[in-house]
Amino acid sequence: MSLLKPFSKLPGLNTANIMLVENEEQFQQKLADTVVLQEKTVNVNVRLARSLPLPVENEESRPRIDLVVFIIHLTSELSFQSAETSLKYLDPGYFQGKVCFLVTNARNVSVPPERLVSVRKLAASLHCPLLCAEDQTTEGVTTAAHRLLAILKVAAGLVPMATGLYLSTLTRCTVPSGIDQQNFE
Repeated sequence: MSLLKPFSKLPGLNTANIMLVENEEQFQQKLADTVVLQEKTVNVNVRLARSLPLPVENEESRPRIDLVVFIIHLTSELSFQSAETSLKYLDPGYFQGKVCFLVTNARNVSVPPERLVSVRKLAASLHCPLLCAEDQTTEGVTTAAHRLLAILKVAAGLVPMATGLYLSTLTRCTVPSGIDQQNFE
């Protein structure tokens, strides 16, 4: 079990590789299918993982991963814990614009407000974007796919004059100092 490294392999021509990491695999396949169907100008490869680290067996044949997306269901504490545990298996180079968090069920009334605060603090501490997505509707999945494709193209170096690090400074999650958990309700 080794660290996943962003620059250990050469990029493919007009190719972008995204890895969706989700412990429960509820939303992962729908999102993967939508991402592939939405993009017509670039060859997009989607890799699915329940958690990190990845097995060592296929390391030589594994393509360079341009963007790692951690999908966190706010209704599940296990989903957050799995994402948090998986982070230590990423090389620090990924935190330069090649990681983002995608949360679902942010509007659900049964979700404890402190769980969203925890995810925001995690994303802010790693200087990563935090996206919210609606996983119950086709429109929500399509919107999430469009957002991820925009970030993926930049992270893969397919957008001239833009880098993942530059994009992450514009889109990273921040948590105001002295924030109350009640202010998020």
